[in-house]
Amino acid sequence: MRFTKIKKKELIRFLFGGGSAVVVDYIVYQLLMLTGLSQDISKAISFICGAAVGFIINKLWTFESAKFSKGEVLRYVILYACTAVINAAVNRLVLKITAMEMLAFLCATGVSTVLNFLGQKYFVFRK
Repeated sequence: MRFTKIKKKELIRFLFGGGSAVVVDYIVYQLLMLTGLSQDISKAISFICGAAVGFIINKLWTFESAKFSKGEVLRYVILYACTAVINAAVNRLVLKITAMEMLAFLCATGVSTVLNFLGQKYFVFRK
């Protein structure tokens, strides 16, 4: 596997795409909660919606991968499943060490953001 240089443009676009995905996740979650769906179902659906938005933005705009591939979708799902587990583990570890919820959340989010960027650049949307 050949590692290409990380471009500033990609990082900025990734953060924008990720922010957009989080906004979609939040809005869909809130709307579904208003309909009376349970928190768990609402969150599962909203997470999938946010992840789909992130996939589209990062595929087409951040990493400029125009050709559609079922493999990209599968790799994206694998990446997000792995980073979700790592996110939860980092959150639990920092909580255990510090008992500070916000610090744990920020550390977990930071680690998973870095892993998601690298995973998308070098695994999901590799050229």
